[in-house]
Amino acid sequence: MAETGKLKSLAMLGTGAVLGSVSTVFLYKLLSRNIQFFGVESQQKVSGSYVVVIGLGGVGSHAAAMLLRSGVGRLLLVDFDQVSVSSLNRHAVATRADVGTPKALCLKKHFSSIFPECHIDAKVLLYDASSEEEILSGHPDFVLDCIDNIDTKVALLAACVRRGLKVLCATGAGARADPTRIRVADLRESTNDPLSRAVRHRLRKDYGIEGGIPVVFSLEKPKAKLLPFTGPSGEDENPSDYQMVPGFRVRIIPVLGSIPAIFGMVMASHVVTQLAERQVQTEPIVNMDVDHYRLLHQRLTEHEESLYGTAKEVQVDVEEVMYVAKELWHGRSAWEHSAKDVGRGMWRSVNELMLVRWDREKPATVSNLVLLKFKEADEHESRTLDDIKEKEPAFFERVTSVLKRAELEFLL
Repeated sequence: MAETGKLKSLAMLGTGAVLGSVSTVFLYKLLSRNIQFFGVESQQKVSGSYVVVIGLGGVGSHAAAMLLRSGVGRLLLVDFDQVSVSSLNRHAVATRADVGTPKALCLKKHFSSIFPECHIDAKVLLYDASSEEEILSGHPDFVLDCIDNIDTKVALLAACVRRGLKVLCATGAGARADPTRIRVADLRESTNDPLSRAVRHRLRKDYGIEGGIPVVFSLEKPKAKLLPFTGPSGEDENPSDYQMVPGFRVRIIPVLGSIPAIFGMVMASHVVTQLAERQVQTEPIVNMDVDHYRLLHQRLTEHEESLYGTAKEVQVDVEEVMYVAKELWHGRSAWEHSAKDVGRGMWRSVNELMLVRWDREKPATVSNLVLLKFKEADEHESRTLDDIKEKEPAFFERVTSVLKRAELEFLL
């Protein structure tokens, strides 16, 4: 009991001293669970920090909200856009009364009612070269990039690297549904994300930046594509004719609201633990070397030529082979039921694996390829699907289910 009282007293004095709070008792109650998790000194580091959040949509609003609730002492909220009716499915705090209000001002209003002791600055501003100094000056402890426009995103990341600022980048959260696949890793390791792929290319090409930037991304392949843009006439029209800001998209990305929210929460957790200097060991990203994927693609091509006299029915490239081998079959034979040897060891058997058609009557597409050992592949080629269905019904159903998933994800 004495130790608990001492901790409480220290927490109240420490947090109050950092924030200049009128009510240290209220602050203790607000941050007590964080203090119990981090300890007083580490929480003081969080409470004495300054974080900039740029882009306050589905990802950024949730990231900023949890940074606030975690006791970050100073926040700069930046976004040029306004709250819309369609953004209510994923925004952290906006209500219908906020529609038409600048997102930055909307967050500041709500945040002030949650944690008025936090110093909150809101800028209704587009990040670009002319606003860089205004936004990034003041030595922020962390910058959160929650922008979904490539040009702006690349410019911001390059500026942070140039200024020596810690930055965490959010990649594409739209068109995903699986929260278990969200990861934090270096930009070089992010896969299955068109946005990160474009950002990597531009950073390398325009700024010579190869990596070193942590990103939040999903290993899940997007479930849907950009919807066509329909203008006031109801007909499909050119989206660029309706852009309020040059270079920003107006086409719609289908979004399951919970996923960008989780992206934001992951970003906030990463930043707060970094600020508190709490070491968190992230799960390694298992990724085959591209040469292994090329080898599997080559084997498929050679097998097709040997069996059918031509490889014209091979309708996958190396990147799609990566999806089939990694996402569908997890680097092991389709006959293996359990995910044993997860990690680097799971790829050691690549020398005895190959891709073959599941249904010989259909071309070699992402939804018609199974990964098998050489002997299994030979046996598979000698059997019909009807024979497999009759004698190995569980295996038939499992493979059919996996390939159906590929069909849905690629909208085939």
